[in-house]
Amino acid sequence: MAAVAAVDVVVLVAAVVACVAAVVGVVAAVVLVGQVRRLERGVEVLRHEVVPLVEEARQAAGYASTEMARVEAVLEDTEAVTATVDSATRLAQRAFANPVVKVLALRAGTAGGLRRLRTPEDGGRHDDRNGRRR
Repeated sequence: MAAVAAVDVVVLVAAVVACVAAVVGVVAAVVLVGQVRRLERGVEVLRHEVVPLVEEARQAAGYASTEMARVEAVLEDTEAVTATVDSATRLAQRAFANPVVKVLALRAGTAGGLRRLRTPEDGGRHDDRNGRRR
């Protein structure tokens, strides 16, 4: 009988442990289901808030991309104009530099010749107002 009583005690303890484990499992399942539902609500709220923000960000990125393309086109046009102006400046410098120097030299030579023609007979070597020799 003692052996039967020991087996009965072991079976009874095992049944109590199994019941406690089942209760703990049910409580854990209920808690997990509640947490999952709460998480689903949070995801829905997040989805309702984030989707419009992502759409706005996408539109802003598209607008920025369009504006960048326009700025790039303006910069390319500016670079082309700058290159054209540089070319025109170099061409004008080449075209006018030599003739201008020649005209200035001709003017200086003519002015010097006229001065010599107007000066007295001493060869144009008289003192000017400041006492310097010319």
